[in-house]
Amino acid sequence: MQPRSNKRQKELAREERRREKEAKREERKKEKADRPPVEPGEDPDIAGIVPGPQPIPEE
Repeated sequence: MQPRSNKRQKELAREERRREKEAKREERKKEKADRPPVEPGEDPDIAGIVPGPQPIPEE
């Protein structure tokens, strides 16, 4: 009867992972909706970066 219990545990683990993934998808969807709109032609990855020498970080 061991194989059946192992199979059931695998099924439960798979179902739990599916629920976690779905929750993460919903969270990302909410975060994306809450983000302020990006101006056309502006790359969000480099927005706010100033070209040239950077200030020395304070220690």
